[in-house]
Formats: sequence, C-alpha cells, structure tokens
Amino acid sequence: MNVTDRPGRLPLSPQEGWISDGRQVLHFQPRRYDRWSQSLEVTLGELIPGEAAPLLKRRRELTREQAVKLWTQKQRQGWRACVPQWIPPKPPRS
Repeated sequence: MNVTDRPGRLPLSPQEGWISDGRQVLHFQPRRYDRWSQSLEVTLGELIPGEAAPLLKRRRELTREQAVKLWTQKQRQGWRACVPQWIPPKPPRS
C-alpha cells in the first residue's frame, strides 16, 4: 500500500502496508481483488509503552479508493510508513 514507492502512480493491485504516527498504527491488508472490486481490511492498533504488540482497537473493510484516500490523508497529517508492528492473522480460505 506504500503509495510513495512510485510517486504519482498507485500499484495496480492492492498491497499490504503499515503507517504510524508514533502512537497509533494502521495496517492495510488486501482482502478481495478482482476485475470489479478491490477491498482492503484496515486495522487500527495503539502502541502501548512496554508492550510487545499494539492494542488492536478497530478493524474495517474499505474499498481500494477509500483506503488510498485514508493513507494519503494520514501522510498529510505526518504519519509515516513503518515496519510491521504485529503478525496479522491469515485470511480465511474461500
């Protein structure tokens, strides 16, 4: 999801990405991708001092367009791409 990999151009398929403001973390994970629809699951975690993993607070599914808009908005607010902060669960098999 790192939209800065190719400035001005988004990846053709949704990609996993992590972004943080130093206190909170958003994890973008592709869920559905086909010709007609693309969606990502976005999980919000809060970093807790002294804890190994963030406290997971919220999870929701967004369209690709909504996810890109949220990522861009957070970057403008000073959030930066970061390394993975926890091991996400494997998606269910369909």
